[in-house]
Amino acid sequence: MGTSVQVTPLSGVFNENPLSYLVSIDGLVSIDGFNFLIDCGWNDHFDPSLLQPLSKVASTIDAVLLSHPDTLHLGALPYAMKQLGLSAPVFSTEPVYRLGLLTMYDQYLSRRQVSEFDLFTLDDIDSAFQSVTRLTYSQNYHLSGKGEGIVVTPHVAGHLLGGTVWKITKDGEDVIYAVDYNRRKEKHLNGTVLESFVRPAVLITDAYNALHNQPPRQQREMFQDAISKTLRAGGNVLLPVDSAGRVLELLLILEDYWAEHSLNYPIYFLTYVSSSTIDYVKSFLEWMGDSITKSFETSRDNAFLLKHVTLLINKSELDNAPDGPKLVLASMASLEAGFSHDIFVEWASDVKNLVLFTERGQFGTLARMLQADPPPKAVKVTMSRRVPLVGEELIAYEEEQNRLKKEEALKASLVKEEESKASLGPDNNLSGDPMVIDANNANASADVVEPHGGRYRDILIDGFVPPSTSVAPMFPFYENNSEWDDFGEVINPDDYIIKDEDMDQAVMHIGGDDGKLDEGSASLILDTKPSKVVSNELTVQVKCSLIFIDYEGRADGRSIKTILSHVAPLKLVLVHGSAEGTEHLKQHCLKHVCPHVYTPQIEETIDVTSDLCAYKVQLSEKLMSNVLFKKLGDYEIAWVDAEVGKTENGMLSLLPISTPAPPHKSVLVGDLKMADLKPFLSSKGIQVEFAGGALRCGEYVTIRKVGPAGQKGGGSGTQHIVIEGPLCEDYYKIRAYLYSQFYLL
Repeated sequence: MGTSVQVTPLSGVFNENPLSYLVSIDGLVSIDGFNFLIDCGWNDHFDPSLLQPLSKVASTIDAVLLSHPDTLHLGALPYAMKQLGLSAPVFSTEPVYRLGLLTMYDQYLSRRQVSEFDLFTLDDIDSAFQSVTRLTYSQNYHLSGKGEGIVVTPHVAGHLLGGTVWKITKDGEDVIYAVDYNRRKEKHLNGTVLESFVRPAVLITDAYNALHNQPPRQQREMFQDAISKTLRAGGNVLLPVDSAGRVLELLLILEDYWAEHSLNYPIYFLTYVSSSTIDYVKSFLEWMGDSITKSFETSRDNAFLLKHVTLLINKSELDNAPDGPKLVLASMASLEAGFSHDIFVEWASDVKNLVLFTERGQFGTLARMLQADPPPKAVKVTMSRRVPLVGEELIAYEEEQNRLKKEEALKASLVKEEESKASLGPDNNLSGDPMVIDANNANASADVVEPHGGRYRDILIDGFVPPSTSVAPMFPFYENNSEWDDFGEVINPDDYIIKDEDMDQAVMHIGGDDGKLDEGSASLILDTKPSKVVSNELTVQVKCSLIFIDYEGRADGRSIKTILSHVAPLKLVLVHGSAEGTEHLKQHCLKHVCPHVYTPQIEETIDVTSDLCAYKVQLSEKLMSNVLFKKLGDYEIAWVDAEVGKTENGMLSLLPISTPAPPHKSVLVGDLKMADLKPFLSSKGIQVEFAGGALRCGEYVTIRKVGPAGQKGGGSGTQHIVIEGPLCEDYYKIRAYLYSQFYLL
């Protein structure tokens, strides 16, 4: 039998809820399935009830794969590790790790300012991200232990910086997880490489945009026009954005537009981690699009050295900015919390202002409500702020803290006393020890030492009067029982943990060896003054302009269908999308992609094991001694004629055949692209041009690539390269050049 694969959605099917899926891979040799948790998302409501399915299986998870650095894909990771018993190793790319960490910092600080948020702390965030193993694109990571034989590989998704399409491979079968990918090349990112995969055993993908088509480029250009029109009319523009995701693309678009049109209106990027975000992004150029990397290589020009954008980390800096029209990009995109919420309340009542949404708001949020058609004329919001305690409240708080400190001190002293008694041991059977002082023989002891002088008696008796539980009057002595290995003394890492008094300095360097948190954010963390949250409800009259222009950076319905037809998986699992969108894409795929399409419900486990059978066989030494390998990229390949037998322990083995090997047809191994063949033939002096989908070589010879019927351009299945023309010198020369692009077995 082959590798069995089961998929269990824990969140995010038939709706737009956070993404979280359990994939179990049970190989040939393993007894218990290896459980992957792919994404561990939450939404901006932070509702623990959404994580109930995850809580049931958290302790059984063996590895976590994170695909994107936003809340919908990793927001529940700190809570799951703190409260739900999740303790598995986590894998992501470097940008997902760094920017995901900053996203969670921003989420926590935004909520801590307006509520008694206690689902997780900054320490919980740090602890969760400490277990992350960072991989680069196309890096094959071989799991060990229970996951022996499984390889995980991240590939470009194209939606967010570091965004990942995960490939899980075992026994030659691929399971691809691809959600929120983007086919289009953007200013700071290349498009996805999902189309490079052909016929994987299982593809897990989303139907989020199945019913949406990308607006034409002219409509997308309305983005800059709407902003400049509002600013010239004397209004302010608010862009609710995420902390460290799609906002990067928007910043580059605005930066270029401001430079091109020589605009002087100020642009502010306002989050608790804005400067840290840009500092990190400046060092991630190798993860970005070709245009950015080439620009840096040729002119050392870093695209994120922003000349027209001012980075702010608290609202007071914006309030103190000069009067006049301004553009503010503020978190959060949902308007549920953060600076964008407060700015919206202030600016919504002015008809000159504009709130510009670049992504669909999460379901049930203020942003989603404002994106309705028609939008509401008034909305109820809750304004909250943290204020210091004063007067009787402060006195009561201090009394309560003093009481708690006394209780803790009392408990600590009792524990210490118990530990002391336990370490000293019972005072019995001591008469045989010559060092024991017996009260009945105290005078005798004094007489013994008297000839040597009274001061010795004073030292022995007065200076070392032992407690009742002591076994001997000795100087304090601690034997060094440290363990040693070949490299020296074995150290205890706990001895090097930073002490509390050093934390004030350490908190300024959260997030890694070279990472740091903004000073304003750090001061908020260190602010231990007693405070409380004061809230009041307001009805906000929405008189400002509200516009939605799609800059989500996801493949639209047309692109999704094209990509799926090209990839042509053996089995397809659809997740994360509305019920209508999921059903629509399912029916399309059943007709045009593959006959096995699954749309599981929450906690419904589906078996998507491949129908193909895979066997492990041992290659005998006698067979291998006669095999001639040829180099093919990073691999070596060979043609083998053998017969199947069994080893002494019953394992299948390939043995040399007992009769002479029959001749076989020559096999050409490789993947030739016509676009690559054209310049190669040109370099050999042959006149080449594309005509009618074929490659015209010289006057008489034509080369074309032919695929199976129904597969456009031979997207999947067996491909044939046909060379047509009269038997002449050019024909044989071009055929030889064509053969040289393959490996002949």
